[in-house]
Amino acid sequence: MIASEQTVTRVPPLPRLARPVPRAGVVGPARLALRQYLVDYDRDLAGAFRDGADAGEIIAARTLAIERMLAYAWHAWLGDSADAALIAVGGFGRGEQFPCSDVDLLILTVDRPESRVIRAIEAFCACLWDLGIKPGLAVRDVDGCRQLAAADVGVYTTLIEARFLAGAQALGERLLAHLPDPALWTPERFLSAKKVEQAARHLRFGDTAYNLEPQLKEGPGGLRDLQMIGWLGRVIAGAGNLAMMVESGLLDAAEAEALLLARATLFRIRHALHLLAGRAEERLLFDYQRELARSLGYRDEHADNLGVEQCMQDYYRAARIIAGTNEELLARCSEMLATPAGAVEDLGNGFLRIGDRLDVDASHRLGEEPQALIRLYSLMATQPGIRGLRANALRQVRLALANAALDFDQAEVFASLRELFEHGAAAVEALAAMARHGVLARLIPGFARVSGRMQYDLFHVYTVDEHTMRVLRFIARFAGEDGARDFKLAHSLYQRIPQPALLLLAGLFHDIAKGRGGDHSVLGEEDARAFCSRLGLRPEAINLVAWLVRNHLVMSVTAQRQDITDPAVVHRFAAQVDDWERLDYLYLLTVADINGTSPKLWNTWRDRLLSDLYAATRYVLREESGELPKTGERVAETRMRATLMLEGKGIDSDAITRIWADFPEESFLRYRPEQIAWQTAAIAAHGDARDALVRVNPLGVRGTSEVFVYSADRDGLFATITAVLDRAQLNVVEARVIPAHSDRVLDTFFVLDATGKPLLDAELVGALEQALRSALAQVELSAQPVRRVLPRTLRHFHIVPRIVFSVVEGRTRLGLVCTDRPGLLASVAQTFRSLGVRVHDARIATFGERVEDFFSISDDNDQLLDVTGQDALRAALLEQLDLSQPETRKAMHASP
Repeated sequence: MIASEQTVTRVPPLPRLARPVPRAGVVGPARLALRQYLVDYDRDLAGAFRDGADAGEIIAARTLAIERMLAYAWHAWLGDSADAALIAVGGFGRGEQFPCSDVDLLILTVDRPESRVIRAIEAFCACLWDLGIKPGLAVRDVDGCRQLAAADVGVYTTLIEARFLAGAQALGERLLAHLPDPALWTPERFLSAKKVEQAARHLRFGDTAYNLEPQLKEGPGGLRDLQMIGWLGRVIAGAGNLAMMVESGLLDAAEAEALLLARATLFRIRHALHLLAGRAEERLLFDYQRELARSLGYRDEHADNLGVEQCMQDYYRAARIIAGTNEELLARCSEMLATPAGAVEDLGNGFLRIGDRLDVDASHRLGEEPQALIRLYSLMATQPGIRGLRANALRQVRLALANAALDFDQAEVFASLRELFEHGAAAVEALAAMARHGVLARLIPGFARVSGRMQYDLFHVYTVDEHTMRVLRFIARFAGEDGARDFKLAHSLYQRIPQPALLLLAGLFHDIAKGRGGDHSVLGEEDARAFCSRLGLRPEAINLVAWLVRNHLVMSVTAQRQDITDPAVVHRFAAQVDDWERLDYLYLLTVADINGTSPKLWNTWRDRLLSDLYAATRYVLREESGELPKTGERVAETRMRATLMLEGKGIDSDAITRIWADFPEESFLRYRPEQIAWQTAAIAAHGDARDALVRVNPLGVRGTSEVFVYSADRDGLFATITAVLDRAQLNVVEARVIPAHSDRVLDTFFVLDATGKPLLDAELVGALEQALRSALAQVELSAQPVRRVLPRTLRHFHIVPRIVFSVVEGRTRLGLVCTDRPGLLASVAQTFRSLGVRVHDARIATFGERVEDFFSISDDNDQLLDVTGQDALRAALLEQLDLSQPETRKAMHASP
C-alpha cells in the first residue's frame, strides 16, 4: 500500500507579500526577506508532499509563489514601464515549477529601449539569483522573437505556451495574441519538425522507455512526450489543454483521463526525485531509486517483489500510456494533415490498407468481435511493408480493450491467435505491436503482471515485457539475412526446426512468472501449458513448449558454470535434453535470451561456449551406446591430431615427445588439439630457457584471448598473474592450472577486454606479454591488486557473500557468490596465496552486479582442504569481501 493513497493532505496556503515600492529596487532586508519567503514556502510544500499532498497541486502552488516574487521584483525595479514585459516560457509557462526547476523567462522589450530601462532589466536579472531563483533568461524585442521563432521550431514551441506575467501588457499581447501563428510554422511543417526532433531525442536517450535508469523528462514516454501531445493540441486544433483537445476530437475522454493519471504518476516521481537529489535531476538513477520508493510509500512484499520494483513498475506503466497516446496522436495528426491520404485497398472483412498502414472501415467495430482484433494484427504478418495501424484503428483497438465485458476466452479467438503464431518470424512485429497496445496483456493475464516489471539488478537491462519482445525479435532475426551473418549456427538451426511457432511461444512465456515468488521457470511452465492448450496444440507440442520454459536456463548455466570439456558434464546435459529436436530449440532460445537481456552480454566467448556445448551434446545424442568415451581413447585422439598440426609446422617428433613428457594426461583431456599444438610450439620456440614462458593467443578456440604461462611452480604464481591481468583491465572468464610432471605448471587464462572482446591489437598483446614476463622475473612475486574506484552503479547493490565448499573429482571445490567490483579476482587470489591455497581451475561468471565463481583448490600439499582450512579460508574471504554494505535480497540469477 502506498502512503499517499491513504492520506489526503492540503497544500499550505500561499503567504502574502507586501506591495513593492515602484522603482525602489530590492535591496538589503527586502532582498533577504524575499529569499526567505521562498525558502519557508518550499519547506512547507516539501512537508505537505511527504504527508501525501497531491504533487500537481504542490507544483501549481510553487509556480504561483514564484510568480508573486517575480511580479514584486519586476515592479520594484521597473515600475509601470511601457517599454518591457515579463513573459513565462517553457516549463514555467506551463505552470510546472518543480522543486529544482529552472525558471524560464523571456523579457520582451520595445525596439531600442531607453538606457534606464536596460539598467533596470539588468538589475532585475541579477537580483533573481539572490532571491534563490535560478532563471533561464532571454531578452528580445517582438520582431527578434518572431524571426528566431520562424527559424527554430524549439523557440517557436516555447512561445506557443508562453504566459504574460508583468510589465507592459500591450507589448506582451503584440507577441502572444497571434500564437500559434501559421505564418511562422504551418501545422504541417510543425508536425514534421517535431516528429524528427522526437525521434532524435528518443534515440539519444535509449530509444525505449524501459531502461533501468530512465530519463523521465526527455526519454521515451517521459514528460517531453506528454508535452508533445499538448503542443500538437495547440498547433493543430487551437486546444490549450486536454479538455479542449477532447472537445476538438483530437483525444477522447478515456485518453485524456489516462493521460491525467500518467501525468500525476510522473509528477509525483519527479517531485520526489528533485527533493531527494537536491537538484534538477531528471534521470532515475540507481543512486535514488530505493530511497525514492521508500519516500513514496512503497514497501517490499518479498524477495521477488521489492518496493523499488513496484515503484518503477508504476513509472513504466505511466510511460507506456504516454508513449502510446503520443504514437496514436502523431498518427492521427499526420492523417489529418496528409494530402492525399493514399490509395485505399480493401482487404476484406472490414479491413483496409492505406499506404503502409492498416485501418478498419467506418462500419466495423472491433469491440464487438474480439476475433477481429486478432485478425487485424495478423494482417501485419501477412501484408508486406505494413508499418503499423492508422489512428482510427488504434482508437478502435483501445476502445475494444477498455470494454471489460468483451470476452476473449473464445475458441475462435485462440484459433486466430494460433494462426498468427504459425507465421513464425513474420509474426514477431505483430506480437510486439499487440504488446505495445495492451492486447497481449488482455489475452494473457501473466503478461499483464510483468508489463513494466523491472528487476532491481544490473544484469537485466530491460523490463520483463520489453526483454520478452527483444527475445522474440532475436528469434525472428535468426531467420533472416542478419542472422546468417551474425548468428551462423542459430540461422542454420532455425531453418531446420519444424515449428518456429513453438519457439515463439517458449520465448513469450519463459519469464512470464517473474516477480511472483517461487521458481519462475516452474510457474511459467504452468502458464505455458494452459495457454498452449487453449490454442489447441497437440500434446507433444505443448510438452515441448512447457519443457523449454521449464529448462530455458539449463544450457546457459551448464556452459558458463561447468567444464564442458569434461564428457561427464556433456553427458549429464544430454540426458536432460534427451533428443536433437529439443537441443535445437533450446540452443535458439538460449541465444535469444542472452542477447535480449543486455546488449553487453553476448560475446565471442559465450558464442563459442554454447556452440561447443551444442556440438558436443549432439555428438553424444548421436551415439547409441550412451557410454562415456574411454580416457585412453580421448588422450590418444588429442595426441594424434595435435601431432599432425605440429608436424605441419615443421616441429619434429623428437621435440614433440620431449615436450609432452612434461605434460600430464589432464592436459590432453582438458585442451583441444589446437590448444595443445599451440602450447607445444610455444615451448619448442622457448627452448631450454628456465625463465617463465609467456604467450598470448589473441583469438583462441574458445572465442577469447588465451594467456599461456609455462613456469616454475612458485608461491603466489596464480595471484601474480591475476594481478597483472587486472592491471591491464582484462576480465578472466576461465582459468586452468595444470601441474606438469616437472616442477613447472601449465597455466592458461581465458580473457576478454573491458568491452567483452578478445585482445586483438598486436601492440597491446605485446605489452601484456612483457608485463607478465617482468612480474614473473621478480625474485619475490608481488600479487598486490590495484585498488580502483567502485563504479557508481555497483555502489547500490550488495549481495551477501555466499561461500560453499564441496568435493568434486578429488579436489575441494569452492563456490563463491558475491557482489562484483574492480579487481575482485585478484583480491580473491591474494587471499588464496596468504593461506597457502593452490588453485587448479577457475570458472568466472558475472551477471550484472553478481559474481558466481567456482574454484578447484587444494592445500599446499595438494590435498583436500580440511574443515579447519575451509573455515579459515571462508573467514578470510568474508573479511576481504566487506559485509558493511546493505543487503540486496535477490535470488541467484540463472538458478536451474
